[in-house]
Amino acid sequence: MDIRSYDPMAAGAAFDTAGWQRSALCGPDQGDCVELNFSRPGLVALRDTKLDGGPVLVFTTAEWDAFTRGLDRGGFRRG
Repeated sequence: MDIRSYDPMAAGAAFDTAGWQRSALCGPDQGDCVELNFSRPGLVALRDTKLDGGPVLVFTTAEWDAFTRGLDRGGFRRG
């Protein structure tokens, strides 16, 4: 998969369907959550739980690690 030119609507097919994970913090309706998939080495996929056949965002593991480090450090807080 070339992540520089991918179709977000078709990207999910490149990942193992059993590999989707959601946080245990998702509510009982699980309507406002995202799922992650780490089944492709070097890539991380992200999708909305309500749209399992919808668009999938794909990141390299380095991009994902940088993003999560920013979250841990509070780098995305508004105000």
